[in-house]
Amino acid sequence: MTDAPSINPVPVGLDDGYAFTKIALPDGRLIAIPSRARVGQSDVTWINGAEQRIFEYETEGTVYSVGAVDGAPTHFEGYPWSGLNRAVVQHALQQAGLTGQTVHAVSGLPVSTFYRKSGQHRQETIAKKRDSLKLAVRPLSDGLPAGIAFHEVIPEALAAWYDYVIVEQDDGVTLDADRVSVPVAIIDIGGRTTDYVVVKDQGILHTSSGSLQCGMLNVKQCVTDGIQERFDLETLSEQLVSQAIENKVVRLQGKDHDVAALIESAKREVVERLHAETRRQLGLGVELDRVLFVGGGTIALAENIANWFPHQAVAEHPAFANARGMLKYLRYVCEASDAA
Repeated sequence: MTDAPSINPVPVGLDDGYAFTKIALPDGRLIAIPSRARVGQSDVTWINGAEQRIFEYETEGTVYSVGAVDGAPTHFEGYPWSGLNRAVVQHALQQAGLTGQTVHAVSGLPVSTFYRKSGQHRQETIAKKRDSLKLAVRPLSDGLPAGIAFHEVIPEALAAWYDYVIVEQDDGVTLDADRVSVPVAIIDIGGRTTDYVVVKDQGILHTSSGSLQCGMLNVKQCVTDGIQERFDLETLSEQLVSQAIENKVVRLQGKDHDVAALIESAKREVVERLHAETRRQLGLGVELDRVLFVGGGTIALAENIANWFPHQAVAEHPAFANARGMLKYLRYVCEASDAA
């Protein structure tokens, strides 16, 4: 994405997750779109001035449709550096009003994808993610692309720690000394993964940090399987399942069917896995000053995780904690020469 003509780059925190893509902008705006796209043109014509809900983008010779489509699965190993990811990110930037702008961005990878167990960086993987979003993505419309000229990658849950300790106020930016000086655990419940990061003395404790391949997409899959079994269906659209989870009702053949119990059962199954992994990683957290929950799953599972630790807290607008932290990292931590 290098052909945008804007001169002054716009700093962007870009949390391009498997379920949702979130953007944080310097003016305080927070934008989220579903990470929903598929290969190929939309084959939809909008009639009588109807609002366009599907958008097409081309990257590396392949066309992707983004928006109100039955999205292809994003929970595969190469998604963070795929054309599917680039199309979704470009659409998010377009929705953020960055058409024709040059962008400097920080995004993330799950902790276990970013670090080896030894704590060493997975340099090749990080480089693939960093380079991918710099590739050209062209809207198949009259609009100009948003071009990412600089892109850095950091661990996702660590981004939420930056959001927690870097405090922006009207009179400037400060590093909260009290928050920096004590050990803090971040639990980031996302779409495909749940990340754990423990930071003490500005160092990551890798023995208590890592990723579990479990998140809100597991809930979605359980609900999909349950609806298909209950109504003897071979296939079910991804959009229909998303609406069913949101409304606790699935509409089939013109009739609404209550699926609240099915959704709660799916959530319980995921929560049990998350709780077991949390105890394995953090124990009772007796040496931690704070356990901070972030991520979109924190909202969806709020009642289920409410009493895991006596000293736990939920970040403000938890789904955007990583995106805000990525923006703060870009603006206040990155070396000026890196973003030049």
